[in-house]
Amino acid sequence: MLIMKAIRLRLRQNMVNYKKPTSFQLKETYPLPPFSTVIGMVHFLCGYTAYHPMQVSVQGKYFSKVNDLYTRYEFKNGMKYEEARHQLKVGEYGVGQGVATAELLVDVELMLHIAPEDQSLVEEIYNAFIQPKEYPSLGRREDLATIDEIKVVTLSLTKLEKQIFAHRDYYAYIPYEMVHEESVNLTHKIQGVAHSGTRYKLTKNYELVNYGNEKLPKVFRRWNKVDVIYGSATALAEETFMVDEDILVAFLI
Repeated sequence: MLIMKAIRLRLRQNMVNYKKPTSFQLKETYPLPPFSTVIGMVHFLCGYTAYHPMQVSVQGKYFSKVNDLYTRYEFKNGMKYEEARHQLKVGEYGVGQGVATAELLVDVELMLHIAPEDQSLVEEIYNAFIQPKEYPSLGRREDLATIDEIKVVTLSLTKLEKQIFAHRDYYAYIPYEMVHEESVNLTHKIQGVAHSGTRYKLTKNYELVNYGNEKLPKVFRRWNKVDVIYGSATALAEETFMVDEDILVAFLI
């Protein structure tokens, strides 16, 4: 039986944007934070300067969505200031200033399981949330997170004797293979649709790749993405899941 320790977090956020990287004019948001966002928060609070492999489960819900205005700045590298074109002058360069729209989730609740590959880090990560070096945020820097619970739990790979319903009607990022193999039952089934829910390819971690040469390096992040279904799922009996001692399923990725 596979057993591992993990930190379980319950968070609340008031108004938050988990930005989709391909959205510009309207800064759209994912319905839950991507794995890379959660892993980034953990690394920041722990002060890690190198990547520590970990598996993460993201579950939660929100009450509604609203649109909010924000000030947007645009500039082009090396473009000189032109009075008729730019609103701001920085040195001799021009910056455009305008208004854009951000999509915000309202009254977000999250339940996160964080399982580091190096199990000796569990206590360190736990303490980083118990005594954070600054107020935790998830999403944008101003998207502060209120911590309702921090608990070290034991996750065990368990064949269920009976089905486990989604905790508090939470939605989750569920591994696509788990949905494809019908290990879970997604609510709101649509007749004629094989797998209900929204499919995403979400960023988890990255590696630095040099697309230049040794003399003229051009280093970029190459993101590793995972295939998930966003939906509210019931874990079915006779199927195998990672479950903690409070009978809560963790969809670890």
